[in-house]
Amino acid sequence: MRPAPEQIYPAGRLSLREVGLRDGLQLTKSWPSTGQKREWVAREAAAGVKHFEVGSFLPADKVPRFADVREVIAAVDHAGAHGVALALNKRGATDALATGVGEITVVVSATEAHNMANVRRPRDQSLAEIAEVSALRHETGGTALINAGIAMAFGCSLSGAVAEDEVMRMVERCFEAGVDLVGLADTVGYAGPRQIASLCRRMERAYPGLPYVIHLHDTRGMGIANAAAAMAEGCRVFDASLAGLGGCPFAPGATGNVVMEDLVFLAERQGFATGIDLSALIDTRRLLAEALPGEALHGTLAKAGAPAMAWQAA
Repeated sequence: MRPAPEQIYPAGRLSLREVGLRDGLQLTKSWPSTGQKREWVAREAAAGVKHFEVGSFLPADKVPRFADVREVIAAVDHAGAHGVALALNKRGATDALATGVGEITVVVSATEAHNMANVRRPRDQSLAEIAEVSALRHETGGTALINAGIAMAFGCSLSGAVAEDEVMRMVERCFEAGVDLVGLADTVGYAGPRQIASLCRRMERAYPGLPYVIHLHDTRGMGIANAAAAMAEGCRVFDASLAGLGGCPFAPGATGNVVMEDLVFLAERQGFATGIDLSALIDTRRLLAEALPGEALHGTLAKAGAPAMAWQAA
């Protein structure tokens, strides 16, 4: 039986999703071995992280860094955590459903220009494919949640400003296509706290009690401020990556996703008990330094350390 989104992302708890294994590795010059990925999952799960984006179901000969996605899903399952995999089409979703992964992310852009650049098809076609994935899950008796990630929801590197009304229209169309939840992505780091807060308020009014994901990039140094704004408006599900790995191909020089360690510290200082051992999380960075030589590892907390005080939420 398929769980409800609220069972995976309870309203009363903050859920911080590690996306480094997918989004974080999409632009790195090298990538960890399968064994190192397993160790990455094991260490973060032991530290208290419960949600992992594991990779993409793409042709292994074209995207070899995700060729071991099934092994990473198995590692997440072994750790008792929730796995999320990206599928860009029905074929990828078929493969993902066969693994029993807990959640499948499908993607559509808030702007036509980015959708054409990203997946080389208009948004209407992407939405039709999302509906096909939803139908496929029903036909196969699949139990995975389907999450529609809406790229460029806070501004587009190709089209500029994106109207809130257009984002909400895309949200509605995704639900009409059969998804269980949506994610709003600041793909190129254009957003500021006021904009984040405004769109989160719209989501809370339109879909009260239904979890949604905020996916932030720290390209322009606003990631933590934007996360604080989203938390204040009721968002409880956030993507982040260890050491801020990641970046968008349409944002040269981007520093990647919001830093998981810094986000945990923010959440605890804002009164949310994350259940994550921050020291153990920071210690996992040593694995990345070994697995990804030459890659920049970001984050202020790892440099300064947690304060010598009882800073965690009760």
